[in-house]
Amino acid sequence: MERRTFLRTAVVGAGAAVAFGGSLWREAFAYPALPGPSPYGPLQPADANGIMLPQGFTSRVIARSGQQVSGTNHTWHNAPDGGACFADGTGWIYVSNAEVGGGGGGVSAVKFSSTGAIVGAYSILSGTNSNCSGGATPWNTWLSCEEVSLGYVYETDPWGVNAAVRRPAMGRFKHEAAAADPDRKVIYMTEDEPDGCFYRFVPTTWGDLSSGTLQVLTESGGVLSWVNVPDPDGSPTATRKQVSTAKKFNGGEGCYYTAGKCYFTTKGDNRVWAYDAVNNTLAIVYDDNVSGAPLTGVDNITSARSGDLFVAEDGGNMEICVITPDDIVAPFLRVTGQSSSELCGVAFNPAGDRLYFSSQRGTTGTSSGGITYEVTGPFRTTA
Repeated sequence: MERRTFLRTAVVGAGAAVAFGGSLWREAFAYPALPGPSPYGPLQPADANGIMLPQGFTSRVIARSGQQVSGTNHTWHNAPDGGACFADGTGWIYVSNAEVGGGGGGVSAVKFSSTGAIVGAYSILSGTNSNCSGGATPWNTWLSCEEVSLGYVYETDPWGVNAAVRRPAMGRFKHEAAAADPDRKVIYMTEDEPDGCFYRFVPTTWGDLSSGTLQVLTESGGVLSWVNVPDPDGSPTATRKQVSTAKKFNGGEGCYYTAGKCYFTTKGDNRVWAYDAVNNTLAIVYDDNVSGAPLTGVDNITSARSGDLFVAEDGGNMEICVITPDDIVAPFLRVTGQSSSELCGVAFNPAGDRLYFSSQRGTTGTSSGGITYEVTGPFRTTA
């Protein structure tokens, strides 16, 4: 069997043919996405910011590492990484992690008016280590994750009013990203290790992350299950090594929950996965070993209102690629002249007509060269 044919039918989980009934089975059968024409059309020549975009889209620089955010007295952090947007009255707030070690990590926020004008910038977390990605909660907090051994999750306030709080019950491991599932009242988390796991945290009370149960996804005889992690503290035995049947993922990166599925990426094998929380099944949405696939170095991920997935590259061609609901993958934008950087922090504003992202090391190739951008244009609202 050819690899492409095999991958097109690669659904992991017990009784997949039974579980994926009707249209859901047809969707799973079409995985993984294959190269095709972008719904936004071909990329145009690079603009003044060095970004190649589809026709009708424009970019602007929001912030640069080591420089004050325009109109504010806040200096933007080095190595900007994961981010998210939060509604703020008629405007919104974009938060961004700092992937800096040695206690230099944290989170900064930029506040926008209803017209998109920058009206404020400030720090909401400092003194932490290698804050890589994270995730937004339904109660409007930002979970910032430390990508270090025995790293913590910090719950932060995008408005900077309430102090950030460390959440040890969510486990100590090399955290990458988090995604809240309000339907099952759990938070999924990825782990950036070659033999990393896929976790979920079940709070004792939804909306309060101070206590709860850490679980890991397991697979035994083709059956997927969630099993409690005996010691979420991760010492002396790492959390990923405490449950023998834990399913391993090669370098977990971004994750995002929408419409009953948690999509997450693994950089070691350049895959995008879909955990179907309704049917407890797992599918490969994208695999760059498929011939001609444009997306390499999968990293942060988000979803548009249309259901399109937007996946940022760590390396590759420095692209953000779109994966459509009808399983086409194509470049949405490409950043030129920054081959020593990575793209991250992809997030839409509440209206869905502005996309934010960062080039972590910018044109200099160093953490002090980070640049955070905004892209505005006619994003699809339906597929």
